[in-house]
Amino acid sequence: MIIGGGVAAVLLAIIGAAGGWVLAGDQVGPDAVSSGATPTPTPTPAVRTSPPREQPPSTTPTRPSSSPSPSRPTGLTVPDLVGMDFEEARQELRDLGLGWQFIFGRGDSPSVRSTDPAPGTPVRRGVTVKINVAGAAPPNEVPDLIGETCNEARAELVDDGFSPRYPGGRSGTVTAQRPSGGTVGRWNDVVQIWCGTPPSVDASAPAP
Repeated sequence: MIIGGGVAAVLLAIIGAAGGWVLAGDQVGPDAVSSGATPTPTPTPAVRTSPPREQPPSTTPTRPSSSPSPSRPTGLTVPDLVGMDFEEARQELRDLGLGWQFIFGRGDSPSVRSTDPAPGTPVRRGVTVKINVAGAAPPNEVPDLIGETCNEARAELVDDGFSPRYPGGRSGTVTAQRPSGGTVGRWNDVVQIWCGTPPSVDASAPAP
């Protein structure tokens, strides 16, 4: 009985071990490599690569030229005024936007003898042309400027052939002048005008 019971215990142990292996095999599959099956390769995740950034083209700074640029031609030249009456010559220069300066000689001829710059010389607007007159400066009467604005008085003096001066400034109305209006002078004479504040002395008195 003792021997038979030991044999039965051994058989039960063997049967229990076999049953445990079968149960375990249902839950864990056989090794894929040992069973001869070809393993499925694991896909490698794609790595995105951004294209290289384009570098801006290098630029070499342009050095400014040290030599001055040539003057652009304006097409304006000194007109030929020789032989003209000096007042007509002045008007022609004024129409062209050029300035003028009279240089009178001697005698009675009002005609232009020469100009500086010479006729045909390229010039820019605003350039002063010296006009050499054959004769002396003719008589000229000074206008009455009291009460006019400084700019109006200046324009009138220039039109009449005088050279304005402004001892007290160039703003306001004319309160005094020297010489006084009606005085007979000559072309190119200087006429002083006081604009705004009157002079501290009598402007009608002759200049010292």
